[in-house]
Amino acid sequence: MRNVLLFLATLLLGVSAVQAKVVGQEISYQVDGVTMKGYLAYDRDIKGKRPGVLVVHEWWGYNDYARKRAMMLAGMGYTALAVDMYGNGKTADHPDEAGKFAAEVSKNMPLAKARFEAAMKALNRQKTVAPGQLAAIGYCFGGGVVLNMARQGVDLKGVASFHGSLATDAPAEKGKVKARIVVFTGADDPMAPKTLVDRFDKEMTDAGADFRVVSYPGTKHSFTNPTADEMAKKFNLPLAYNAEADKDSWKQLGDFLVELFGKRD
Repeated sequence: MRNVLLFLATLLLGVSAVQAKVVGQEISYQVDGVTMKGYLAYDRDIKGKRPGVLVVHEWWGYNDYARKRAMMLAGMGYTALAVDMYGNGKTADHPDEAGKFAAEVSKNMPLAKARFEAAMKALNRQKTVAPGQLAAIGYCFGGGVVLNMARQGVDLKGVASFHGSLATDAPAEKGKVKARIVVFTGADDPMAPKTLVDRFDKEMTDAGADFRVVSYPGTKHSFTNPTADEMAKKFNLPLAYNAEADKDSWKQLGDFLVELFGKRD
């Protein structure tokens, strides 16, 4: 029994040591007099510089979910920054408030681009980041943000959108999209119906972009977030977590990042 207990204690200590390698810290930066919050995550045991990945939050704002995804990316060998698109780390507790916050940014492309590019600069400045080796991922509202940054020709290696907004008031122009793009969407997501997916496909094809769309049958909006079912019930929203689609899309994201930057040690 004593040997078994010693083995379990050693195992637990080993797991704790692995987890302790990934650290996260709050940072802040300024955009036009507004303080933007950020959560920087990286593996402190990795030597040298590595690619950086920006994580753009859902319409709820800069919350624990975005920070969790940043930590997961850090565990994969990247330096990740969960960014704040609303300013002052603002979050919403109700869909009406979230919609208002999201519209203020998404309907003002110069503002969205300025805030996103400020986050890029903040990430590029980190000592663990290889300058210029950046990608971005986004969820819901954030998915729309990263797609719009790709449309604007922002200098990213790639972007990934998870159940993100596909509509835009500023379609991509031919030859302007530099980033490779992958879109993960639910086939039963009323916020991204087939008509919008088809329109996005045509837009990107006409623009000559390197893109692909992964559509999950029987899957609704916010399928990667485990709190989706709770929010759906609380606010009567068409959301649903899908563990299978969540797992598969994250695996495909990992493969996508390897395609962009090479395999991480």
